[in-house]
Amino acid sequence: MLEHCVFYSQPVAITDDGRLRPDLLVRLPGGKNIVIDAKTPLEAYLAANDAPEGAPRLALLQDHARQVRAHVTTLSRKQYWEQFDPAPEFVVLFLPGESFFSAALEGDPELINIGAGQRIILATPTTLIALLRVVAYGWRQENVAQNAAEIHRLGKELYKRLADMNGHWDKLGRSLERAVEAYNSATGSLESRVIVTARKFEELDSSAFGVVLETPEPIDTRPRPTLQIA
Repeated sequence: MLEHCVFYSQPVAITDDGRLRPDLLVRLPGGKNIVIDAKTPLEAYLAANDAPEGAPRLALLQDHARQVRAHVTTLSRKQYWEQFDPAPEFVVLFLPGESFFSAALEGDPELINIGAGQRIILATPTTLIALLRVVAYGWRQENVAQNAAEIHRLGKELYKRLADMNGHWDKLGRSLERAVEAYNSATGSLESRVIVTARKFEELDSSAFGVVLETPEPIDTRPRPTLQIA
């Protein structure tokens, strides 16, 4: 992962309540983002590792679970998903080791459900990349569905326009057919009513005109019928 190409470190969002600065803003395919917070308090867990076995150590581990749960609540109140758009409606709470997560979960078995209810997803180094891949795949599938819907809409619109154009083309063909009929009728009338009489001048004195009066040829070609589109 390259900074400014795949993720941004500590991006800032200005809100009415002040400045918000998550630890990472990860860029995913399709221009999407996912917010990651890594500020989970670990003091109690680290202290538990140095404590002797028994009640003192168990108390520190319980305190670690309470700290993680309190941080989940605090992080949820920031509502990062409303400040970095487009982003999913949850924030990833990153724990830098599997042991931190398992210890918190052992002290508070409901931690995962509580986090999910507050739109906070807990992730460790092992699960973070898998989570990002799943989210990115879901967004790609959403884009595919949106593209399919857009293709369907454009297809319907194109089909309707072809049907409209086919109707106009059919009207044009009928107009051309009527024009041909009118031309042939006029040609027949010209030949039978006008040229016949005009040629009598040629019979009387053909040298007086110097040209031969030709009869216009009728048009036999007809427009090709258009295909009907429902």
